[in-house]
Amino acid sequence: MKYESKQLDAAFIALANKHRRAIVYRLSLQPSSISSLANELKLSLPAIHKHIKILEGSKLLQRRKSGRSNFLALNRDGLTALRHWVNQYAAWWGSNKESLENYVEWIEKGEHKSSKHNH
Repeated sequence: MKYESKQLDAAFIALANKHRRAIVYRLSLQPSSISSLANELKLSLPAIHKHIKILEGSKLLQRRKSGRSNFLALNRDGLTALRHWVNQYAAWWGSNKESLENYVEWIEKGEHKSSKHNH
């Protein structure tokens, strides 16, 4: 997967803020009206609207208007780019200690020198 993606950048920027992470978490449990969400998270309406705009721009939220109320839900499809980006590294994951010890052992054995000449 490419690591240069506008959607991926927007999602990481959106999730870099603790209030927006709290909104995503809360909406992962169930949809909510904007006013209920603001009350629950103790955010002013102008503040929550600012966060919602950023989360919608990153495709992490979906909104539906019913009468005078706006309802929000997590857009699970918007999480796909993040999930794919993280999962691409799963094949290489071990413990941090194992990874570093294996690398140092590989360097100390000089195997990196022979692999450079083979390519």
